[in-house]
Amino acid sequence: MSVCVHVPLGDRAYDIQIGQGLLGKSAQYIRPFLRRSKVVIVTDSIVERLHLSSLEEALDKSGIAHSTLTLPAGENTKSWPFLSQTIDFFLNENVERSDVVIALGGGVIGDLVGFAAAILRRGVRFIQIPTSLLAQVDSSVGGKTGINTQQGKNLVGAFHQPILVLADIDVLNTLTRRNFIAGYGEVVKYGLLGDESFFTWLEKNGPSLAKGDIFARIEAVRISCQMKADIIVRDETEQGERALLNLGHTFCHALEAAAGYSDKLLHGEGVAIGCALAFETSARLGLCSQEDPSRVRAHFRAMGMKTDICDIDGEMPNATELLALMGQDKKVVGGQLNYIMVSGIGQSFMTSDVPTEIVLSVLHDAKNSGARSLPRQR
Repeated sequence: MSVCVHVPLGDRAYDIQIGQGLLGKSAQYIRPFLRRSKVVIVTDSIVERLHLSSLEEALDKSGIAHSTLTLPAGENTKSWPFLSQTIDFFLNENVERSDVVIALGGGVIGDLVGFAAAILRRGVRFIQIPTSLLAQVDSSVGGKTGINTQQGKNLVGAFHQPILVLADIDVLNTLTRRNFIAGYGEVVKYGLLGDESFFTWLEKNGPSLAKGDIFARIEAVRISCQMKADIIVRDETEQGERALLNLGHTFCHALEAAAGYSDKLLHGEGVAIGCALAFETSARLGLCSQEDPSRVRAHFRAMGMKTDICDIDGEMPNATELLALMGQDKKVVGGQLNYIMVSGIGQSFMTSDVPTEIVLSVLHDAKNSGARSLPRQR
């Protein structure tokens, strides 16, 4: 079973192929894009062990030459030193502007390789083969590429669309439960920001999806990719509506920075906590009902996910320090932080009208004992 989501961006349009066994059939999708029978691949040490041989075998059978750079696994790879190493690899392999590079991995590899492809010779074509749930539903789609810096997450990057995305559902079977459930945080985000019916579907089907139901997994990836594609077509470079895809991310990025971009907090875990905090903040502002954040947290907990800052292992900064880290967010305009808030499940919007004291109270409660809803502001 396989489905295709088309991203209609004119001469930069591309397909997202979603289904089983795509890695073993990858050459048939890749070959039409090649002007010479050669590709270069970048992956990480974990994905290399699990999936690289399947890709290489498919390329070999099709007579496509290939070479591979393997980088360390982990968020810290999305940084200046490994970007430089990747660029050097491409140049040493004589990658031309008309060639194709392949990102085989999760969101870290996809973001890093996409950025390297964007700046090499002012733009080289690249293919995303995402191997994590998070990458399949979010980071591989939409052309956002980049690296982290000491000052914050994704502060250096470029918009550079892939020419193809191959989301092989079978590779999700090799994920640890923690990594799969972390990626599920990005899936839920789509229902929370723009489609309550999808969130309701996830409340019903999430457990079977986590247990390996292929049809549920394909459907969840398809809906997530379709929702993202629809938004990207309307606002590719995040001038307005696309910012809604960052629901929960302003909180999340600050938490990731505070955790040192380490395994203390996976990105999808941060997204889940961030979404819960965004709903809690909205409820305290009287923007949504008190029941909405409770419903969101109830689903996350039913799936075995983190919901509050106190769920993160180790000591985290206090509320004031976390707020300062949030100030490095890309949605800061004129020194003012814009938030993605909600008026209900499936109803998100951007606003700068969020009192600092409310945010501090939400962060303080989430860090110390979990969020406790306060009376609505009037």
